[in-house]
Amino acid sequence: MVLRLLLYLQIVYTVYQIHFPLDTHIPAVNVSNLLFAATLLALPFTARGDVDGPPAPPGLLRWPLLGYFLALTLALVIAQLHTPRDLVGDITYYKNALFYPLLYFVYLHCRQDRATTRLMIILVMAVAFVAGAQAMRQGLDYGFGGFAENHRAAGPFGHDYRDANRAGVYYVMFLPLFIAAALFFRGQWRWRGAALAGVAVLGFAILVTYSRQSYFIALLGLGLLLLRRNLVLAVVLGFALMSMTAYLPDTVTQRVQETQQRDAAGGEQVDESTSSRWEIWDGAFAMWRDNPFGIGLNRFPQTIGDYSRYENKDAHNYYVLTLAETGLQGFAALALLLVALFRLAGRLRRMAPPDDPEARALAIGFTVCTVCMACGNFYGSPFLNGAVMGDYWILCGLLERYLRQLAAASTPAAAGELVVPAPAMTQRFPLATHILPGRRA
Repeated sequence: MVLRLLLYLQIVYTVYQIHFPLDTHIPAVNVSNLLFAATLLALPFTARGDVDGPPAPPGLLRWPLLGYFLALTLALVIAQLHTPRDLVGDITYYKNALFYPLLYFVYLHCRQDRATTRLMIILVMAVAFVAGAQAMRQGLDYGFGGFAENHRAAGPFGHDYRDANRAGVYYVMFLPLFIAAALFFRGQWRWRGAALAGVAVLGFAILVTYSRQSYFIALLGLGLLLLRRNLVLAVVLGFALMSMTAYLPDTVTQRVQETQQRDAAGGEQVDESTSSRWEIWDGAFAMWRDNPFGIGLNRFPQTIGDYSRYENKDAHNYYVLTLAETGLQGFAALALLLVALFRLAGRLRRMAPPDDPEARALAIGFTVCTVCMACGNFYGSPFLNGAVMGDYWILCGLLERYLRQLAAASTPAAAGELVVPAPAMTQRFPLATHILPGRRA
């Protein structure tokens, strides 16, 4: 019971940790770390709950994650050798980078039965729903009189508009799970209704973050799921959505139109936010050319000012950031990790029983969720943000565990069927005892 409570609490607190910044009075240790440690301590004293199958084998993400951790460790060493700064701050940054992916292993081997594993998956989606409702309320409070940069909803991911882009990435990551449930849950109208409510809340939350990349990624995820469901349905709903753009709030269309602006001569140009990213990316590539093995972990903001007009700025692209800080070896480790995530998604789709619409919906939704996560790091760098990514890593472990349990339960032995042993040789061929005396078994 204690372990189960800790697992539930970690799912909720991971998203809402910014709003409950409890001081542990331990350097580089936060409440999430303490919950993690308590969970590890509780695991050996908890009866194994694998009643639906054998213990889970090593996870599919084990080696890719360890390779990625090795690349981050090397980048930390390079940072200390190349430009030593605040050692405690660097260790804290490094610890956070490693910590949240470790949640995958905890939930994969959490010793819970199939019903509890399923309940935790529902809890992950419920937390996403509540987080979306919080952003929805903020957007309604701000109103739709006209777009203002400081009137962007951030939900539980920040205290002001500066974290709206990260909030948008979180919402578009979990939106496909609700869309998939609404599309593929056959005969389960109650769950479909709940899923449609989740689609509406998260869709509205994405709108009021005014994150243009989130708009594009949400449409991409919706399109992929509709194509998987039915091509004709995808075309019909595509035209319906295009016709409904005129009914969007003016603030949304104003935000999208800001991407293209006109200069004094009447020529078209992109806005400052977009052009600054391009210049920062050019500077990051120049930085990598000067430092092929990377400049070191957590060194990009302090160094980008030497390669662009912008100082103390994030790369706004996690892939560019990884290349600049960890070098080509770190970029390769990240690429292998992303490949492993898509392999995991493919394995989950193959493991989902064809007669279980819920499992199929979860597997398909997770696949598109992973696509959205990967796209969300092209125009931002939330990959190391625990509030955004923590529940995604938890979901990876839970879904792998849940679908393994379903696969084990679908075998004849697990289903409670009687397994009749094959008859002995002497029973099938009585004369064999005269040919081979003594071989009666």
